[in-house]
Amino acid sequence: MEIKSSRPYMPGYGILDADGGRGLLPWDWAVERLTRARNYWIATTCPDGLPHCVPVWGVWLDEDNAFYFSSGAQSRKARNLAANPNCVVCPEDGIQAVSLEGVAAKITDAATIRSFVDTYNPKYQWDLKPETVLDMGPIFAVQPRKVIAVDATPGEFQGSATRWLFV
Repeated sequence: MEIKSSRPYMPGYGILDADGGRGLLPWDWAVERLTRARNYWIATTCPDGLPHCVPVWGVWLDEDNAFYFSSGAQSRKARNLAANPNCVVCPEDGIQAVSLEGVAAKITDAATIRSFVDTYNPKYQWDLKPETVLDMGPIFAVQPRKVIAVDATPGEFQGSATRWLFV
């Protein structure tokens, strides 16, 4: 998969050309924020078309270039994702903001579950077991299609806005 970076289309915000300001943010900038956040917002779509947005804990796994989280099988977000896997994931920081649009899929592969648990447990001081974690509910991997990020610290916004497309 190729990752293409450019400026997002944001009329009215004075966004600079790709080489203006500090230039396009490197993909590692977004990955760092996706990795280090403690809380994330997951936005899904209800069957009636209304939005549903809730906080979750999760982990970014570099080897898969995806965001992972678990959920109760009967939770609104899990039921929404079963009907429509399109979702948005945003780490909690709105100043150095990252918005990941992607597609969620349930994970059942033992090696991937092990990676999820091995990353999740130390991050949250939890004790998930790879052999029983799915008993609590599904694990979802969100593969990005598009990510938009901005550094909204003073003087950075117009020259930092970056969009990555995954093609």
